[in-house]
Amino acid sequence: MKKALLITFLFTICNQVSFAQNQATVVTIKNTADAPTIDKNIYGHFAEHLGRSIYGGFFVGDTSKIPNTKGVRNDIIKALKELKIPNLRWPGGCFADTYHWKDGIGPQPERPTIVNKWWGGTTEDNSFGTHDFLNMCELLGAEPYLSGNVGSGTVQELADWVQYTNFSGKSPMSDLRKKNGRTEPWKVKFWGIGNEAWGCGGNMTAEYYANEYRKYATFMSDWENTGGITRIASGSNSADYNWTEVLMKNIPINMLGGLGVHHYAVINWGKKGDGVNFTEDGYFHTIQSALKMEELVTKHSAIMDKYDPEKKVAMIVDEWGAWYEVEKGTNPGFLYQQNTMRDAVLAGATLNIFNNHADRVRMANLAQCVNVLQAVILTDKAKMITTPTYHVMKLYSVHQDAKLLPISFQSPLYTFNGESLPAVSASASKDKSGAVHISLVNVDAKNKNKIEIDVNELGVKNFTGIILTSAKLQDYNSFDTPNKIVPTVFKGFENKKGKLEITIPPFSVVVLEGK
Repeated sequence: MKKALLITFLFTICNQVSFAQNQATVVTIKNTADAPTIDKNIYGHFAEHLGRSIYGGFFVGDTSKIPNTKGVRNDIIKALKELKIPNLRWPGGCFADTYHWKDGIGPQPERPTIVNKWWGGTTEDNSFGTHDFLNMCELLGAEPYLSGNVGSGTVQELADWVQYTNFSGKSPMSDLRKKNGRTEPWKVKFWGIGNEAWGCGGNMTAEYYANEYRKYATFMSDWENTGGITRIASGSNSADYNWTEVLMKNIPINMLGGLGVHHYAVINWGKKGDGVNFTEDGYFHTIQSALKMEELVTKHSAIMDKYDPEKKVAMIVDEWGAWYEVEKGTNPGFLYQQNTMRDAVLAGATLNIFNNHADRVRMANLAQCVNVLQAVILTDKAKMITTPTYHVMKLYSVHQDAKLLPISFQSPLYTFNGESLPAVSASASKDKSGAVHISLVNVDAKNKNKIEIDVNELGVKNFTGIILTSAKLQDYNSFDTPNKIVPTVFKGFENKKGKLEITIPPFSVVVLEGK
């Protein structure tokens, strides 16, 4: 009798699991008139003087046999333009608070060297400086985002940099710019006032940094912030909500254009795990750390709302991404890591979070662009490849400056060793042409998920789809197999009388377009 009861119980449980896996998750998308626009700057990038990001990455010098424009690789320019890169943050990172911009202007042979104390102790010759970076941004069609030196610099130094790059009249700094070959100013809009002031930017308290910010901001622009620049405060380290509270309380709103937040998907800072040879445990807990971004954005936004209910101050997530141990045999200070399907899933889910919080999140910067951390581009001498993360960013570029379509659903769960995560991540938008885009991520490492979306209200009928997936989570693009992971046509859906029935494979990213 007991054996029969046990068999009946197990049969019931198995049927329930099978039923749950075959049930479609119902997703509701609303065409709301007052929904925010998804700022294109959410899809920004980050280039620090770190490892092979600048030298050997972006910049090879104008005497290189690698095709270049004034020392910047043409293949990287082409790839980033295809990505529709909206902005690029430079020169750091921790490096920013040791960087003195006047060392990087004028004739290259006359520029002093600098020791990069943060990243490998290498000696740099300052051959890539302000003109090189800002001219590169013009080639890319990207807004430059300059991080000013507060940690070891001066108020005058940063004020001079603003004048050098932005002032069109006659002044000492504009005259110096013209002497160095640039007549018209670049009109740099985005300015970070220090970086990680709570850590490598000076180990400051929030109260001390708030006062420093006010001082620097005062001399960078006029009192009412009408000088055409957006001043961005060094934000919190992940869940340091007190930092956000103190800055929002102590800095006048009219002096504050944006407030940063930094968060990396890391399992354990002492043992970060391998970028390629990871288990499902490593995958699950990396994604768990990445999905914490939802909680961080929500809680930091709530604090900002207390002091800025009109949401005038942008949340700037100017460092985000996955951080693993460096690839074996590479310099530990260069932070070079491979990029697998895990990173593609992580990027898609994170960008969905930013899209869905577009009322407050108006800029973000993936760390980093080339050869460092969760890079979209990797180089090896003359060779260059794009990573799975690159392909996700390119697929999601359809959301740039499109109107958010609020989305709601109860996600199925991805369960591993007794812990659970939401398995499905989604966001949607409508662009100026009326096209609707729906981005979907299934983070489940083993199970497909079914989704049903009523699209009658959206006013579109014909849908097409693109998918990024691979045979294994650990798959990546290498210099020998650069196209192992590339987007392909997605046919795993049907439109039945205005209802999309979609089946998303495990660890995959899908973007649907409706017209």
